[in-house]
Amino acid sequence: METPDETTDPASKLTGIAAQDWAQASADPQYRAAVVDLLGALAYGELAAFERLAEDAKLAPTLEDKAELAKMASAEFHHFEQLRDRLTAIDSSPTEAMEPFAAALDEFHRQTAPSDWLEGLVKAYVGDSIASDFYREVAVRLDSDTRKLVLRVLDDTGHASFAVEKVRAAIEAEPRVGGRLALWARRLMGEALSQAQRVVADRDALSTMLVGGVADGFDLAEVGKMFSRITEAHTKRMAALGLAA
Repeated sequence: METPDETTDPASKLTGIAAQDWAQASADPQYRAAVVDLLGALAYGELAAFERLAEDAKLAPTLEDKAELAKMASAEFHHFEQLRDRLTAIDSSPTEAMEPFAAALDEFHRQTAPSDWLEGLVKAYVGDSIASDFYREVAVRLDSDTRKLVLRVLDDTGHASFAVEKVRAAIEAEPRVGGRLALWARRLMGEALSQAQRVVADRDALSTMLVGGVADGFDLAEVGKMFSRITEAHTKRMAALGLAA
C-alpha cells in the first residue's frame, strides 16, 4: 500500500482513538456502539456479496468463469466469518449487529440486479469498490485492532482484475457494449453512494463518529472531501474498464 500524502489523507496522522487499541478505545460506549454498527454493516455486506457472486456464477459463459466466481464467493464468505467471529469476541451478537443493515443492502441489490454477465461484472467491480473505498475512509478513524480487521476483509478477492479483463475484451469485440455498460456504471455509482449515506444516517453512533461526535471523527468538511475522493477513484476505475465516467 502506498504511503498517503500527509496533506491530503486523514490517515497520515494517527491520534486519539486511531492511536489506541480496542481495549483502550472500547471504554467509550458510543465508540463501541459505532464499531458494532460498522462491523455489522460490513458482515452483512460480505454475506450478501457471497450470495450475489454465487448467483452471478449462473450467468457465467464458461466453466472457467463459473469456477472463478465460485472462488471469489468463497473468499467473501471467509471475510464474513472473520467479522462474525470478531463480533462474537467483543460480546456482540452477529445477527443483531447485521439486522439493521439488511433491508437497505437488500434493497440496493434489488434495484441494481444485473441483466446479464457483463452487468454483473461491472456491478461487482464498481459497486463493491465504492463500498470498499467508503469503509477504508472510515477505517482511518478506528482503533488499531479494528482497523486491521476492516482493511483485511476489504482485500480484493481477485474480482477487480478479472472484471477489467473480461469487460475490456467484451468492449473490444463489440464496441457498442461500452455505452450500455457506462450508463449502468453511472447508475451503480449513484445508488451505491446513496446507500452508503442511508446506512450512516440511520445509525446514530456511526453517523456521530463520522461527523465528529467521537474523538477525531470526520467533520462535515472532511465528509465532503471523503466523497470527492471516492468519486475520483470511481472515475479511475471506469477508465480501467475502458468506460467513460
